[in-house]
Amino acid sequence: MTAPSYIGRFAPTPSGHLHFGSLVAALASYLDARSVGGRWLLRMEDLDPPREMPGAQAAILDALERYGFEWDGELVRQSERHEAYAHVLNRLFSMGLAYACTCSRKQLEGYNGIYPGFCRNAGHSMDNAAIRIRVPELEYAFTDRVQGEFRQHLGRDVGDFVIRRRDGLYAYQLAVVLDDAAQGVTDIVRGADLLDSTPRQLYLQELLGLSQPRYLHVPLIVQPDGHKLGKSYRSPPLTPEQATPLLLRALRALGQTTEQHLNDATPREVLDWGIAHWNAANIPRTLTLAEAQLR
Repeated sequence: MTAPSYIGRFAPTPSGHLHFGSLVAALASYLDARSVGGRWLLRMEDLDPPREMPGAQAAILDALERYGFEWDGELVRQSERHEAYAHVLNRLFSMGLAYACTCSRKQLEGYNGIYPGFCRNAGHSMDNAAIRIRVPELEYAFTDRVQGEFRQHLGRDVGDFVIRRRDGLYAYQLAVVLDDAAQGVTDIVRGADLLDSTPRQLYLQELLGLSQPRYLHVPLIVQPDGHKLGKSYRSPPLTPEQATPLLLRALRALGQTTEQHLNDATPREVLDWGIAHWNAANIPRTLTLAEAQLR
């Protein structure tokens, strides 16, 4: 891929501060873009105000800057793109490709998260209802640059999925597809917890006539109990004084061999070294990595 045609992005959710797991994902997307002279965009995935932590957006931007990251263009916020989401959602609904669903959580218990289609032909209005996209009885597959081939049968493994919640908030699956297309993103580098969301996004891209980006899913950093790092599990936020050692630790988590002299480097020098030595082929082909093993 020629350098100017690469557009990557980092898209944190402001439900808490950045932590080591976020840093690994940010670093992978940043180095993958910069190593080929590509652009690296920043998007705030603030779709869910009730889950947003006050001050988190400013803290995320501050942490990225203190760790030496520089992004291209203006920060995009999903909260400012509701009109674009509504336009596509209304089009899908009017074409019969999406429908309103009034099912409660209780009604869907016992189906293991796979929607059984109760409202598929009910003809409910969009008011006070979730909106689901009709999925085909087809298998979608793609080849991830690290994890290899991934396959998922949408009808059997997922069912018709929500693109707007009953409370009116837009779902991640719709927003991320529209935002990546609007920003011209060619390469998506993110955590492996989103691997099984990708076939849903491939289907939406196909349905909307959008081009398919390349995907690279990096291992998710997990705690000893198997939970991913996050504010729910008291993962410590990134602190400025830990920038260099944590960047080096993140490089090692991504399979990059670091050099002794970097221990005394500034965060920016670590990033520049990482750009010059980046090799995505060295990223461990695993869905999770235990934080305790990364020293």
